[in-house]
Formats: sequence, structure tokens, C-alpha cells
Amino acid sequence: DIARYSKLITAKDMGHNEQREAKLLERCPPGHEGKKLVDKPATILDASGAIIAWYLLDALSDTTQKEMREATNLLAPSLEKSVKADGNWRTHQKWFKQDSENVGSAPGCINISPAWFQQGHENVSDPEVSASLKGPSSENILKGIARPAAIASVALRVMHPEQYFAGLQAFSKLGHKAVSKELPQMPETLEFWASVFNTLS
Repeated sequence: DIARYSKLITAKDMGHNEQREAKLLERCPPGHEGKKLVDKPATILDASGAIIAWYLLDALSDTTQKEMREATNLLAPSLEKSVKADGNWRTHQKWFKQDSENVGSAPGCINISPAWFQQGHENVSDPEVSASLKGPSSENILKGIARPAAIASVALRVMHPEQYFAGLQAFSKLGHKAVSKELPQMPETLEFWASVFNTLS
């Protein structure tokens, strides 16, 4: 039962404490015997019948994956700048491989959203476009992630309709606020933002 399990765990449960994991396993044992090979689209249910995972093999075509890699490459300068020797728990350099070891995208941690509440500011009533989308490449980045973002939105519409419609509502209100308060860069960013996901939804 995923609801029961979620009440038992805390933010400190990272899977590294063997005794703690053994207790959790005892209180919430697996609902099946052995391993199963799943080679077709499927949903995984908990004991109460709630869907806890969707398995959609080949849902992202090679073309879509290529688009995602290319869009990620556009973020490389921002990703590289985010890693710091004195960074916080998300951006400290010890959590990232060195360039010589990196065989994929540039390592880093950034936030991409048309609306972002600026930490450390006294007035947080008006969100801003996240810093990663304020650069000269922002329009290209948004265009590059448009189709994959739309695919993720379609998946959310099926998997979690309540969150999908809440996202649409947040997006609509954000658009009205961006125009009425003349929030800098936000109308332009919203024009190309293709996902119902953002920090407000």
C-alpha cells in the first residue's frame, strides 16, 4: 500500500541505512513473489489497486531522444556555471564527475521555469523567469524542448489529470499576471513554454 508506505518514510530515508530498510521491508513487504520480466507497456499497482508506476517502453522515439540531447547541450554553459567549489547540496562540485570522466551532457544543476520565486528577496509576491532562461539562448532552449515538453504534458494528462488541469490553471493565471503587472521577460517565455509543468504547478 503506497499510501501506508509514504507515511512511514521521511526525507531522511535515503536507502543507505540497512537496519531501517529492513524494518520498512518487514512492515511493507513486496506484493509478488520473485522477479517478472515486463516486455510490454504496463502499470504497476500497489495492494490497494493504486497505480504507482507506468512502464512505457519506447515511448520516446530515437528522434525525440535526440531532440532532448540537443536541447540539453544548449544548457551546457548554464550547467557548467552552476557547479561550484562552495556550492550548496545541489551544486557542490563533489557531487559531479570531472570533465575527463563526463561522457554525456555537461554536469550541473539548474532550474528552468517561466515562474521562479527569487530566494533571498523580501518581496516574493511576483515570480520571475528563472535565471537559466534569461540568457541570449533562452528562446532556442525553449524551442528545443517544446516537443518533449508537450509529450510529457500529454502523459500527465493521462496519468494524473488533476495535476494536469491544475498546471493549466496555474499557467493561465501566470499569463494574466505577467501582462497585468508587466513582469519582465515572462510573456515572451510563456509564449514558447510547452509544458504544464512549472514551479507554480
